[in-house]
Amino acid sequence: MMPALPDIAPDFTLPTVIAGKAPADTRVVVAMSGGVDSSVTAALYAQAGYDVVGITLQLYDHGAAVKRKGACCAGQDIHDARRVAEKLDIPHYVLDYEGRFQDSVMLDFADAYARGETPIPCVRCNERVKFRDLLATARDLGADALATGHYVQRFEGAGGAELHRAVDDSRDQSYFMFTTTPEQLEFLRFPLGGLPKDETRAIAQRLGLEVAAKPDSQDICFVPDGKYAAVVERLRPEAAEPGDIVHLDGRVLGRHDGIIRYTIGQRRGLGISDTDAGGENAEPLFVVRLDPARRQVIVGPRSALGVTDIMLSDVNWLGDTPLSANPLPVLVKVRSTGRVLKAVVAASDSGTVSAVKSGAVVSLAEPEEGVSPGQACVFYDPADGGAGPASRVLGGGWIRGTAR
Repeated sequence: MMPALPDIAPDFTLPTVIAGKAPADTRVVVAMSGGVDSSVTAALYAQAGYDVVGITLQLYDHGAAVKRKGACCAGQDIHDARRVAEKLDIPHYVLDYEGRFQDSVMLDFADAYARGETPIPCVRCNERVKFRDLLATARDLGADALATGHYVQRFEGAGGAELHRAVDDSRDQSYFMFTTTPEQLEFLRFPLGGLPKDETRAIAQRLGLEVAAKPDSQDICFVPDGKYAAVVERLRPEAAEPGDIVHLDGRVLGRHDGIIRYTIGQRRGLGISDTDAGGENAEPLFVVRLDPARRQVIVGPRSALGVTDIMLSDVNWLGDTPLSANPLPVLVKVRSTGRVLKAVVAASDSGTVSAVKSGAVVSLAEPEEGVSPGQACVFYDPADGGAGPASRVLGGGWIRGTAR
């Protein structure tokens, strides 16, 4: 029998999963990756008396990842999740999603790099595996909710469930959750969004969970040692074909070993000197565009990096009223670690965007550098400052193009 949950977070209350329904009669499926966050998520619901079922997804690399550190959903991580479930005395199942993960996430990752984009596989994993396939499995198990260890918050608003930033700004994962639909939000729960990370670890320590001090995953789970180009080359060999490094003015300055090794805004590792652009006083060179059709890496001065207009596809809108062609003031982030920017967003076609995958155009108040196709542009409500704890996520879309 586990000890009672220690009073280490006096300002934190675990939200009721279903109003008016007793915890013992409420089944919560918890996605357990083997890390401290998902383990504490399971512990919180178990200690509160809910009917908890733990599910771990085997996503890749059967057996080979056992000794890897800082990963998730393979090898040692599955073992750790199983041990936590045993300690919590809850049922635990491991589901083999390796084929789905490769088709929906890994191949998409490689194809994006081949198109000259900079992908975000963690978003695709949430969108196409965890919040689609796993959510469906949770429903099949008779669950009332699917809970995860993500650092975001879910609140009941006038128009239904809302997605908000975590209280711990340094751990906020809302950028990676923008594709979550309103229907999914009704079923999902994120109990850690109201806790600082150190409080999460403290709970794990007090409960004696072996994963309490386990390091957080750092790299993309299927990219060992951060060598993403090697993974892309294995999945899509043609993406590593060499080509020219070309200045914006058309001059060929050198050769490269594949556009998959370059990203928009890159300064180092170009293999050419700044003087190649025009003498000793030439400006430093940056990657300003990738042209996969011509296998070209286009470089130019820093001034060429700034963009003001961003074209988006597959927009997921979470606002209370549909997004229309009339520009709406928002705050946005164009990279997960980037700053919050003032902007307006409008639907790019004749219709409206109301939780429907469609296009939109974002116009930034000031030019931003390093905006790359393949990344996401995520919208936040400017009414509450957008960047602070608990500010609401209004949705987002995939960056497909930019303009000055």
